Amino acid sequence: MTSSQRIKKVNEVIKKELGRIILKEIGFPRNILVTLTEVETTKDLRECKVFVSVVPEKETINVLKTLGKEIYDLQQILNQRLEMRPVPKIRFLEDKEFKEAQKVEKILDRIQKDNQA
Repeated sequence: MTSSQRIKKVNEVIKKELGRIILKEIGFPRNILVTLTEVETTKDLRECKVFVSVVPEKETINVLKTLGKEIYDLQQILNQRLEMRPVPKIRFLEDKEFKEAQKVEKILDRIQKDNQA
């Protein structure tokens, strides 16, 4: 397995496991949808950026603050679940690309509705 294949696999595993951990460990209100959109792990496997998308968008800052407060516990659980060393140190970031894609999608929907009218 090449290095890039390994990192891709690590990204997938972290995204899946961290998603499960967050769902179980952090009690976000039912009206807030938190999605892990992407994980980017460094080549040396020391750090990974976890990109988060939040609906409604106005709750993004609160969700990132909550994840930041819980990061130590989330990291510990992830360390126990993954059978690899080192387990990358996680950092949560807002997924701005996803937000931009949503804006474009809304504009396209509006144009389509206007053309049908």
